[in-house]
Amino acid sequence: MLAKRSDARRAKTRGKSWGHRLVASVLLVASLAGAKVSEVSAEEGGTGHYLPGSYASFMDGVAPDKALIVRLNLVHYDGDVSLEAPLPIAGLATVNAEAKSTAAGFTVFWRPKWGALSEKWSYGMSATVPLMDVSVSADVAAGPITRRATSSVSGLGDIFFMPLMFNYNVNPDLNINSRLTVYAPTGSYQVGRLANTSKNYWSVEPTLGLMYFGQKNGIELSVFTGLTVNTENHETDYQSGSQFHLDGTLAQHFPFAGGLSSVGLTGYWCQQVSDDSGSGAVLGPFRAKTMALGPSVSYIKTLADSELLAELKWLHETNTRNRLKGDTIFLKAMLKF
Repeated sequence: MLAKRSDARRAKTRGKSWGHRLVASVLLVASLAGAKVSEVSAEEGGTGHYLPGSYASFMDGVAPDKALIVRLNLVHYDGDVSLEAPLPIAGLATVNAEAKSTAAGFTVFWRPKWGALSEKWSYGMSATVPLMDVSVSADVAAGPITRRATSSVSGLGDIFFMPLMFNYNVNPDLNINSRLTVYAPTGSYQVGRLANTSKNYWSVEPTLGLMYFGQKNGIELSVFTGLTVNTENHETDYQSGSQFHLDGTLAQHFPFAGGLSSVGLTGYWCQQVSDDSGSGAVLGPFRAKTMALGPSVSYIKTLADSELLAELKWLHETNTRNRLKGDTIFLKAMLKF
């Protein structure tokens, strides 16, 4: 399907002048750091460290009780930019960019016994290690000529830590939690390579979450809001602006197959709130935005001495500007001990 879409786009552009394509292309000089398990927002390269929709439901909350959680996050993203829309990718001038990524993130969360700070407050911490497979293709400007280039890479992505995670238990149905996430540039990055597994800069992200889960009616309403602040990519002298994101889930839970299932809707809104900067940001502020909505299902089952939780969701992006636009499929599976 991606190949057909690419062929259709190239057919549309053949009739346009070289001058038109060159003007659109030479506007670009900056970089991409790939698409990873926690990135798809509006930054350098059309992707960011935070992947909107990642934290949107009860599964993403901070455990109020003592727990060790091991989680597998599988994410597949398929996106592109509109015809001849400029996008800075790895120091290259590109248009008509398309990207695919499949990632597996391995997360360990620990809420220690001493994490019970009071009757209402609790503390936890977590870390996620992503492994990625990324493929990017784009029309690249090389002097007066524009050529189609493709790049693929696999390996370690940017590891991220949550050293500060707090939960406030208002009542059995309502929890409020906060966390601080730190993204480290541990993946592979090369200027001039379209596909990379690293953003090649650090990011810090405070997040606040509110989760209502009715114990009697089975209704869930979860909302998470955060701000991603990025440092400069020193290889390209490009600093992506900060992004605000709002993610949420509305679902109905019900008994099913010896456990508890749910059917609902998940969505997000992501808006860049400060300008891109640095000598590499030749496109200027390049602020971006996107939003998405899609179905989600989940399942919880109590085992002998643990609890199994799983969630599957699909999110389709719309109303997108200055970033990749596409579809994301999430599959989360976790064991809570």
